[in-house]
Amino acid sequence: MYIIFFALLSISRAPSLNGHRTNHNPIVNTSCGSIQGSVIRSVLGKSIYSFRGIRYAKAPVDELRFEPPVPAEKWEGLYDATKDGPLCPQPGDIPISEDCLRLNVYTTKLPSAHHNPKRPVLFYIHPGGFYGLSSVSKWVGPHYYLDQDIVLVTINYRLGSLGFISTGDHWAPGNNGMKDQVVALKWVKEHIASFGGDPNLVTIVGYSAGSRSVYAHVVSPMSRGLFHRAIAMSAHFFGQLPPVNHQFPIAQKQARLVGCPDDTSENIIKCLKTKSAKEIADTLRGFSEFGIDPVVVWWPVVELDFGQERFLTEAPLKSVLKGNFHKVPIMGGLTVDEFSYRALGLVNNPELLKTMDEEFDRVAPIAFIYERNTTRSKTVSRKLREEFLGLEPLSQSSVQGVGHLYADGIGGFGINRGIKALAAKNTECTYYYRFSYQGRFSYFYLPNTTTPYGVVHHDDLLYLIYSERFPKLNTSDPEYAMVRKLTTLHTNFAYTGNPTPSKSALFDNELWVPITPENNAYMEIGKKLKMKKNLNEERYSVWRELFPLSDYQ
Repeated sequence: MYIIFFALLSISRAPSLNGHRTNHNPIVNTSCGSIQGSVIRSVLGKSIYSFRGIRYAKAPVDELRFEPPVPAEKWEGLYDATKDGPLCPQPGDIPISEDCLRLNVYTTKLPSAHHNPKRPVLFYIHPGGFYGLSSVSKWVGPHYYLDQDIVLVTINYRLGSLGFISTGDHWAPGNNGMKDQVVALKWVKEHIASFGGDPNLVTIVGYSAGSRSVYAHVVSPMSRGLFHRAIAMSAHFFGQLPPVNHQFPIAQKQARLVGCPDDTSENIIKCLKTKSAKEIADTLRGFSEFGIDPVVVWWPVVELDFGQERFLTEAPLKSVLKGNFHKVPIMGGLTVDEFSYRALGLVNNPELLKTMDEEFDRVAPIAFIYERNTTRSKTVSRKLREEFLGLEPLSQSSVQGVGHLYADGIGGFGINRGIKALAAKNTECTYYYRFSYQGRFSYFYLPNTTTPYGVVHHDDLLYLIYSERFPKLNTSDPEYAMVRKLTTLHTNFAYTGNPTPSKSALFDNELWVPITPENNAYMEIGKKLKMKKNLNEERYSVWRELFPLSDYQ
């Protein structure tokens, strides 16, 4: 659950933005009030007008804890947006606060008295498994994206039990973290023109949990009209574990971990309101069940109706198969290795390897995310073991098969199924990709080396988002060509709904063909771009047989 999360938390505590500052502090006037920002420099030396830590919703504290977000009120005077806001509560020795519902706006061209550039807006939803990370600028720096003519918005949203507790009744219907995102999107719709952005050309971009969020917005009735394109990177909402109406057992576990009663929703929620946010957040490790698995604990749920506005009203895949989703251009895909690196830790841990070998029926559903403790679950486990691992006892030589199970079970299969289902019903184009470019840096290296394991989960973010964990990529670095390619693909998509509207040398004269039920096409984003077909077809066919679409029809 935690490898990448805690690696990111180990980033040095340097100043939040490393770009060159000027003495000019821009001021933007909005209907909420006036906002003062700061100026930094992009990789190519452009001035980035940066407005950070803008409150978009009231602090969800006291009686507002576990409640839907309440939009922020207007303020008097000048709002100081020259520094990052706090992180939403999560584990670690980091500055956290429940008053974390903040967003950041970055632009290189503000409106003048006579002209508003009205540039496309990229609305970025951060990863972190719905339990960690943030949009703070030292982790989500604008230095690469803002060499393009776009406006970038990055947001915080509530995490863990504070954002996603769901008891299946009026005490906690669920999805407050998703509703935070909706309120932030509404803020953008109302105010982004003041920053030179076009409220009618908003692209939601998400990675991992952020990608799952993007797909949830695509089907959510609450998000209608708030975005116009969608980019979903390395996660899905269409996999082998259907959404539920509640996660009451997770709420019970959370209660026990902080010494609260776990018998009724009322007792759980009332007691949790007496605990500090840090005490709740620091229990994350207590949710592990097998090593560091499962990778996901909290999920958006299909809310039951208690009179509240519901974020999800039916299973997302069911909505897609019925064509009941927002018809916008969609781009989605994954990295070539994704979560397969987790197999390395497992096969090199004799105790975990022995447990998986001897208790595969029990632990495989935890690790690879499907239903547990049922007759069907046992059938699925046996078939997956047979197809991916064979009949021999597990050993270090099982690393490739276990890696494929992690890669497909956590991400690949659900992404593939979701993209195909969306493409079949979408009236706009749907684009599918696999990212395979390997540079010098990675979120996971081979043990005791600086050699990347492969191209793993998060590695494509290295070329879109500047993080202080890694060197800033400049024009002299061999990886900079990929920075330019990826940011331009996203910018083209934000402007036109097509990542390659015309042939160009930058894209190796390759045009990105949308996926259809007939062509099964995807773009291979390696050192060069290349259209291909039938991504991992043999592997995914095993999962399709075990988890047919007919379950949702």
